Amino acid sequence: MAQRIVIENCAIATVDADDTEYASGHVVVADNRIESLGAGKAREDLRDVVRRIDASGHLVTPGLVNTHHHFYQWLTRGLATDHNLFNWLVALYPTWARIDEQMTYAAAQGSLAMLARGGVTTAMDHHYVFPKGSGDLSGAIIRAAGETGVRFTLARGSMDRSEKDGGLPPDFAVETLEGALAATEATVDEHHDNSFDAMTQVAVAPCSPFSVSTELMKQGAELARRKGVRLHTHGSETVEEEQFCKELFGLGPTDYFESTGWLGEDVWMAHCVHMSDSDIAAFARTKTGVAHCPSSNARLAAGIARVPDMLAAGVPVGLGVDGTASNESGELHTELRNALLINRLGAHREAALNARQALRLGTYGGAQVLGRAREIGSLEPGKLADLVLWNLDTLAHASIADPVTALVFGAAAPVTASFVGGRQIAENGRLLHVDEDTIARSTRSEARRLAQIVAQA
Repeated sequence: MAQRIVIENCAIATVDADDTEYASGHVVVADNRIESLGAGKAREDLRDVVRRIDASGHLVTPGLVNTHHHFYQWLTRGLATDHNLFNWLVALYPTWARIDEQMTYAAAQGSLAMLARGGVTTAMDHHYVFPKGSGDLSGAIIRAAGETGVRFTLARGSMDRSEKDGGLPPDFAVETLEGALAATEATVDEHHDNSFDAMTQVAVAPCSPFSVSTELMKQGAELARRKGVRLHTHGSETVEEEQFCKELFGLGPTDYFESTGWLGEDVWMAHCVHMSDSDIAAFARTKTGVAHCPSSNARLAAGIARVPDMLAAGVPVGLGVDGTASNESGELHTELRNALLINRLGAHREAALNARQALRLGTYGGAQVLGRAREIGSLEPGKLADLVLWNLDTLAHASIADPVTALVFGAAAPVTASFVGGRQIAENGRLLHVDEDTIARSTRSEARRLAQIVAQA
């Protein structure tokens, strides 16, 4: 028999196709699925109810979905704070090239903890730095995600264009073309789960046009499609990237991606700040997704992505924290607000995004770009029970009448409870399955060890 959790007396934003909302309603979770939801209280005669939650003063939403991150950067926060992207990469690659398995595990723990305590139920990590002899970095990241309890996509990255080839990473921090492809395929074979309720999935993710060869892009796309997994990379992040692509390939980034097989409904790109009308049309035509990272784009002075135009054209768009060396807070729920505010500085001004569009970016939009919109991203019967209870009955929010406006426009709302597949992973802003204080000490220790290794080198 199914074990049921009943959540009631709460406002609900389902983020379904009709943006259905309930001012006071209920959600019934049966095992790992949403069984039912609606206005008013749940039926009193429900059987096998193991828990009833009085969620008065709360808003229930789908769990947040993070679509772009670099967990290892948790150990290099607060460095190169006044640099643009290329100068920032030049400053930090020599440090990143020294990471090992123990550091990567600690950094993943820190990154995941910040995400999960702030309402993220599905995380992803684009990890592309694999120094020679550094250990099982992919396994360490996946282990950390499993311990935290979040649903997870590892975008197994790669680089094969080092300093000797005109790239930015040190020579010992990149892989060969053959080595990268073989290691990526092995990661897919070992860790990817394509089932409906999968906790771990893997994507093929060469780092960026300026750090990988054209052959790695092409063969990476072929590998992903042969294995039936998604593709991820950085795209059109800066003006300098566009100039680089034109000088090296004779094409702008979007045309280059299309020439290498990197547009399609199984692809999502990070950033996409500098997109022309024709670029947006190509993404819309092919249903290529975008991970919008407003705080990182601002931190690195990359520019304002044309999110309203992308949405109007039908491009799938989700939100991303990006690596914590370019977004030190590491929290996705603050990106709801930042996405809305930063986009209002663009051409569309106050009409750029509203609160509900911002919430959709962080939930259903993220599920779309990760290829999981059938399973997560909205609160609907039959979907996985990934949901968050936001406490809006606080000093910071209580005088804002509309709960979605309170969540998006207001201060970061406290998370009273967060569930992944019906299993609670956070309560009253604290994680239930890992110890945050232990993680804090570990990340501080590993950050210092990394800094010492770099200084001695």
